[in-house]
Amino acid sequence: MDRRAFLWLVVVRLIRSHFSSLLIHIAIPVILLGGALTSWTGEHYSITLAPGETKEGITLEHFEVLYYPGTHTPMDFVSHVTADGEPFDISMNHILRHDGRRYYQEDYDDQGRTTLSVSHDPWGIPVTYTGYALLLLGLGWLVIKRSERGVNKGSEREVKGTIASADNIADKNIRPPHSSFTPPSLPSHTLSLLLLLLIPLSSIAAPRTLPRETASKMGEMYTLYKGRICPLQTFAKDFTTKLTGKATYEGLSSEQVLSGFLFYYSDWAPVLDEVSPKRQKESKALVEMLLSGRSLKLFPVADSTGTLGWYAQNDDLPMTVSDDEYIFIRKHLSYCQELVVKGDYAALEQVFEKIKLFQEKRAADVLPSPTRVKAERLYNALTTGRWLAMLSITLGLLCFAYSLWKKGSLLSHSLALLYLVLLTSFLLLIFILRWIAGGHIPMAGGFDSMNLMAIVIGIIGLALMRRHPMALPVSMLTIGFCLLVAMMSGSNPPVTNLMPVLSSPLLCLHVAVIMMSYALFFFLMMIGVAGLISSKFQDSGFKLGKTLLYPAVFLLALGIIIGALWANISWGNYWTWDPKEVWALITLIVYAFPLHPSLKISRNPKHLFLYCTFSFLSVIITYFGVNFLLGGMHAYGG
Repeated sequence: MDRRAFLWLVVVRLIRSHFSSLLIHIAIPVILLGGALTSWTGEHYSITLAPGETKEGITLEHFEVLYYPGTHTPMDFVSHVTADGEPFDISMNHILRHDGRRYYQEDYDDQGRTTLSVSHDPWGIPVTYTGYALLLLGLGWLVIKRSERGVNKGSEREVKGTIASADNIADKNIRPPHSSFTPPSLPSHTLSLLLLLLIPLSSIAAPRTLPRETASKMGEMYTLYKGRICPLQTFAKDFTTKLTGKATYEGLSSEQVLSGFLFYYSDWAPVLDEVSPKRQKESKALVEMLLSGRSLKLFPVADSTGTLGWYAQNDDLPMTVSDDEYIFIRKHLSYCQELVVKGDYAALEQVFEKIKLFQEKRAADVLPSPTRVKAERLYNALTTGRWLAMLSITLGLLCFAYSLWKKGSLLSHSLALLYLVLLTSFLLLIFILRWIAGGHIPMAGGFDSMNLMAIVIGIIGLALMRRHPMALPVSMLTIGFCLLVAMMSGSNPPVTNLMPVLSSPLLCLHVAVIMMSYALFFFLMMIGVAGLISSKFQDSGFKLGKTLLYPAVFLLALGIIIGALWANISWGNYWTWDPKEVWALITLIVYAFPLHPSLKISRNPKHLFLYCTFSFLSVIITYFGVNFLLGGMHAYGG
């Protein structure tokens, strides 16, 4: 073999062995170059068009706001234009490409004028996208190569040598001897006394309200709430949650609480005193709006132009309302109060049914389908609440401690598996019901993102349990913390309409991928904590940590790039240095460090455990710190 052939062979082998690193190192300067080209050669400006006005060869015919059926909540903003004589609609997430420029819907005013953002970036975008592709290809190759070779055998030998002595000490000194100890049973009278003590004393003298069946009938009526048509049960649940912090009160349903305040206010007034001082003013205003009837927009009425609106009993009604309907709308609450005083709940249910028939007759074209209504009512009834989060954390801690102590047993493993399957299925049901009820994939709010993250963690735990039994308790713990965080946005918050700008398939994909990566990082943090606490977990934890680190970094990079594509399609700019974007990039860099072959972080178990534990601080800042401190357009709402 001549010298030239030998050198060529060496180069080929180096490229093959370091192909992923080569792609990643090439991608970074390419992405930076793309950003520089965008800054140097790209154009970004706005134009405002009045109806009939022409600029840059584009004429605005008219501007239109599309609303969700039967409401005044914007669903989309549409500029109807002509470009070189051809009609075209520019709306959110639907742009016009004309003469090498891209036109985006930006703003509008009351005079029918529209403002369009214009972007012209012929060099920066293709170069940046090339860098994105190289980065994903390099990281993807790294993940594939890692999965093919498994855990590095040399690293395994290092691990075994490092922790062998610790395992021997643990086996001899820490493992408890077998014992036939049986916990003493409680006497039956003591158990009965404990059960009595668990019954809330206030439930003995609960305030008056409607019977559960009658209140449920009331909750079947429709109402306009938060810009959407929904069952009155949804309003009742949100009303109860804002007042009491839970969707139920003293064993009473949310519809019973709402009807109690509405028809038995003297009994329920003391409940307001239980509200924390910070929420007193808001709670009293909420109850005042209920008692005045202003918050119960139950009556759909079309005006003289045919525009349908939803009205409360004291609202100014259109002139199209007949005398009989006018009296019915104005007096319905007083009539219901009279029937409550008489105790004629059968007649009261008939009134509720009559109102519902009125709604179905006047608003048949805009009411949600029976399937969506059933999904929403079932979702309202399935409240997770703080109890599920605390139960998951408690069981996770118990299973984790038991696994470290006795290496687990078939019974404990089976019970943990059953609970995780049921928990993940329940959260998945919540996700599906919100999807059906809202008509869009629920990924836009804080509760939705954390619920999705919990589902992903549950699936990861179930997928890893055969090779890594510790994945079960770690999954339960992690899901419990996710549910606690979700409580910040309310326990099962009401379904809401989607903002026009968020109506994009790329948003769903972006959020889903990002949440998957965060779920893996959370998992890695819990593995790191477990590995630092117990030497018995170091071997399996080290293998599991290295297994999950590669796909976690790949998914985060993929999620960031999908977000950049979505931003470029929606607003004409793939990167704006928003605080969320910056910290997502910082998190990616932080977690990519252990993947570098020249660093020894991923070769030593304790070093990896420490790094994964403290690296999660970057995720916390990205998700919470940015939302609550720095703000920006990526801050999650409730």
